[in-house]
Parts: sequence; C-alpha cells; structure tokens
Amino acid sequence: MAQHDFINKDPNKRNTKKKQATKKPFPYIALILSILLIGGFAYGLWYIKHNADPKLVELQANPNTKKSAPEPIAKPRPPEFIQEIKDHEVQVKIKEIEQKGPYVMQCGSFRTEKQAETLKAKIAFAGLISEIRKTNGKNGVWYKVRLGPYKSKRQAESDKNKLKRVNVVSCGIWGWT
Repeated sequence: MAQHDFINKDPNKRNTKKKQATKKPFPYIALILSILLIGGFAYGLWYIKHNADPKLVELQANPNTKKSAPEPIAKPRPPEFIQEIKDHEVQVKIKEIEQKGPYVMQCGSFRTEKQAETLKAKIAFAGLISEIRKTNGKNGVWYKVRLGPYKSKRQAESDKNKLKRVNVVSCGIWGWT
C-alpha cells in the first residue's frame, strides 16, 4: 500500500475533477429477453393447437368413451431355411494330428550341481519328477534339469503350467533327441 504524506500536503490544492453522477441505463436487455420469452411461449401454444392429433384430443377430452379393441397382430411365419437348418445333418471328419515325436522340457542349465538340485526340489514340490543330466561341453560342465519325455506337446504344456504356479517360469519344450 502506498504511503501518504498528510503533513506536507498543501491544503489549497483540491481535487478539481468533477464527479459525474452515474446513470443507470434502462434495462433494455431484460425487456428484450422478456419479450422473446413471452413470444416463444405463445408460439409453442399455437404450434401445439394446430398440430395436435384430433383422435388424441378427443380421447383426452372424453376419457369415459370406450376404446376400440386393438387388432391382433399376425405372427410372422418362420422362413423356410430355418427348418432346413434344423433338419440338416452335419458330417464331421476328424483328422488326427500327427505327432512330431516325443518332447522334453528343460527348466534350467547350471554350472553347479547345488543350483540344479535346488530347482529339482522346487519342481518336486509342484508334484513332478525331474532329472539332472551332467553334460560336458566346449565351455565346461553343465547340469541340466529336465522333465520328460512326453508323448504329446499338450502334456508338456500342462506340466509347464503347473510349474508356473510355483514360480518356475524358465522352462522350454523341445523335441527329444
């Protein structure tokens, strides 16, 4: 807020601006709005009067008059093709899928036998039997945890889903050689 210096103020100087009285303008907007509102209401009544259904007006004026019985609606007859579909005999030929051979599921490959034994125990808690195979490769000794062989891939997928429930998710299914 600005500081005012009342001590050094010259009492001879006065505010020379004249204050003008503010006129309140005539509420033209309210007048126009009320005319439009009344005109719209009158037009709506006129529209309803000239576009009303005479039957409904007469029914509302005399509610005690008897209504005529509604005409029964004829049921549509079903198309002919529906009966043909019901009578049709379906011949299904089931083609057996050839199996590509036995499958094996490998869930891990480790450098130490202790890690492989830990995974084997985890698989045993899921109710499945696994085996550890020791292989000598170019990079040294590997301990592989495997399940199988399975006759179909579906059986291997079923066991893989059982293992996922106990958080063993690193299993792969391959053809057994």
